[in-house]
Amino acid sequence: MTMAILHHPLLSPISCFTSTQNSLPSHHPKFYVFSQTVKQLPTVRKAYDDSIIRRSANYQPPIWKHEFVQSLQSEFMDDRCLNRREVLIRRVKMMLNEELLVDDSLKGLEFVDELQRLGISYHFEMEINQLLEMINERFNNGEEGLERNNNKSLYAISLHFRILRQHGYHIPQDVFKEFKNDIENLDNICEETAKGMLSLYEASFLAMEGDQSFMDEARQVAVQHLSKYLKSNNNNDQIICTMTSHALQLPFHWRMPRLEARWFIDNVYQTKPDSNPVLLDLAKLDFNVVQSIHQDDLKDISRWWKSTGLGKKLEFARDRLMANFFWSVGMGCEPHLQYLRTMSTKIASLITIVDDVYDVYGTLDELELFTNVVERWDISAIDSLPNYMQICFMALHNTINDMAFEAIKDHGVNVIPYLRKMWTDLCKTFLTEAKWYYSNYKPTFEEYLENAWISVSGSLLLVHAYVFTSKSLTIEALECLQHYPNIIRYSSIIFRLANDLASSSEEAKRGEVAKSIQCYMNDTGASEQEARRYIKDLIMKSWKKLNEEVQTLNNSPLLCKGFIEIALNLARISHTVYQHRDGHTIEDHETKDRVLSLFIKPA
Repeated sequence: MTMAILHHPLLSPISCFTSTQNSLPSHHPKFYVFSQTVKQLPTVRKAYDDSIIRRSANYQPPIWKHEFVQSLQSEFMDDRCLNRREVLIRRVKMMLNEELLVDDSLKGLEFVDELQRLGISYHFEMEINQLLEMINERFNNGEEGLERNNNKSLYAISLHFRILRQHGYHIPQDVFKEFKNDIENLDNICEETAKGMLSLYEASFLAMEGDQSFMDEARQVAVQHLSKYLKSNNNNDQIICTMTSHALQLPFHWRMPRLEARWFIDNVYQTKPDSNPVLLDLAKLDFNVVQSIHQDDLKDISRWWKSTGLGKKLEFARDRLMANFFWSVGMGCEPHLQYLRTMSTKIASLITIVDDVYDVYGTLDELELFTNVVERWDISAIDSLPNYMQICFMALHNTINDMAFEAIKDHGVNVIPYLRKMWTDLCKTFLTEAKWYYSNYKPTFEEYLENAWISVSGSLLLVHAYVFTSKSLTIEALECLQHYPNIIRYSSIIFRLANDLASSSEEAKRGEVAKSIQCYMNDTGASEQEARRYIKDLIMKSWKKLNEEVQTLNNSPLLCKGFIEIALNLARISHTVYQHRDGHTIEDHETKDRVLSLFIKPA
C-alpha cells in the first residue's frame, strides 16, 4: 500500500539552466491545464442570471480593522533609540572579532547561533561570514577546535554541521561517524546528553537528498530519547526542556525567523542564566525598532487595501490583509525588504480574492471567461465579465501594471509578460480544480499534486518577489523562473502539503475538491492517519531536495542569495501558518496571538 516518492515526477530535478520547459501536463485530457489557447471573447457583455444560487464558505469578517491599524504607534524610532542600537551593534561587532571566538570554534558557533535565534544576525553578515570561513578552514585542516574538556562532543559536531551547512559550506555527514555507536546504543539520557541529542535533532533537518540514511535514523533516535527526557522527573534543566519541547513541535530550520526571534527572546534568552546582556539588549531594542517599521508598512498597505474597496465589494471572499502581511514578513522581515513586504502583501491579498472567486463564488462559465481575460491581459475584454469579476480583474491589472512600471523605470526590463504568465498559470490551475468540482471528478494523487503545487500560489509569489528584490533584474533570470526551477518547485510543494495537512478536513466538509490526503487515500486504500504520515514523509523529502538545491545555487549567476533565502522562508512560513490549523483563513486563534507578538506588543 506504499507509494514510491523518491522518483515522483514532481520531485524529479528540473534545472533552470536548461532550455527544457516544464509544461506540467495533466494525465486527464479533459482538464489539460497549460495548453489551452486564448478563446475569442464576446464583445458585448453576456446577460447573467441574478437568480443563480452561489456557494458560500461563510468566511468570518476580518478581526483587524483599518482604523485600529492606523492607530498603531511606536516610541522606538526616535534618535535616542536608534543611536543606542548603533552603539550596541558596534559592541557586538567587537565581540565577533575577539580572539576568544576566533580561536575557539565552538564558542564562535554558539555566538553565531545566538545571533540567528535572536533575529539580529543580519547586522553582522560580513563578520559572521569571516568567522565561519576561518572555522571551515580549520575544519578542513583537521583542526576543528570543537573540543570541550579535550573531547569533541556530539553537541559541538552537530552545531558545526548545522551552522556551516546553513551558510552553504559542504560538511559531510561523516563527521558523525565516531558517534554512530554511541547514538545507537544509548540507554539513559542526562542533561548533557539531551543537549547533544537536541543539537543532533536540529542538525538532521539540514540533510540533503544525497546524504545516506544515517541522518534520518539519528533524528528518529533523538526524538525517542528527547521525548523520554521530557517525561522524566529528574529536575531537568528548564532551558533545555523548553527548547526541546519547542523543537519537537517544529525544528528551527523550518520556523519563521521573525516569530522565532520573538519566542527565543521571551522564553529562553532573557531567562537563561548565562545570557549575554549586550545581545539581549540589542535583540529587544532591534525587535522594537523593526516592529515600528513593520507598523508603518502595515499602515501604508491598509490604506491601499481600503482604497481598492475589494473587502467591501466582494463580501464572499476572505478579507485577510493582516494575514497576508504576516506572510510577507515571513518571507522577508529585515528593514531593507520594505518594498518586498508592501508588494507581496498586495499580491497575496489579490491571490486570496481570486482564489475565492474560483473556489466559492464563480460559475464554471464565468470562471472560463475570467481565465481567458487574465490570459489576454486586456482591459477591453472585461465587458464579457460580470460586475464582481470586472472589479477583481481591474484591481489585479492595475496593481501588476503599477509594479511593472517601477521595474521598467528602475531596471529597464518589461516584466509584464512574465508576471502575466504567472497569473495565467495560476488561474488555469484554479480552473482545473473548478472543473473537477463541477464534474465530481476525483484526481489521482499524482494528477492532483501536479496541478496543486502551482495552485497554492508559491511560484507566483516567488517570481514577483524576485522582481521586488533584485538589484540587477535580468531577462535571463525571468526566463529561468517562468519555467519553474527546483528552488520554486520544492518550496511550493512544501507550501501545498503543509496547507493540505491543516485545511483538507474542513474543506472536505464543505464539499470542495479532494486534497492530497483524500487523493492518496483513494489511490491506495490507506487510512487518513497513514495518508497524513505519507504526506509528512513527502514534506521531509521535499525539504532535503530544497536543501540540496540551495547548496547548488549558492554561486548562481542568475539568482542571488537574497532570493534563495526568500524561497526558503516561503516554505518556513507555510509551516507556521498551517502548524495547528488553517491560520490564513481562521484569524482568531494562533494567528491572532502571533500578530500581537510581532506587530502590536513590543518586546
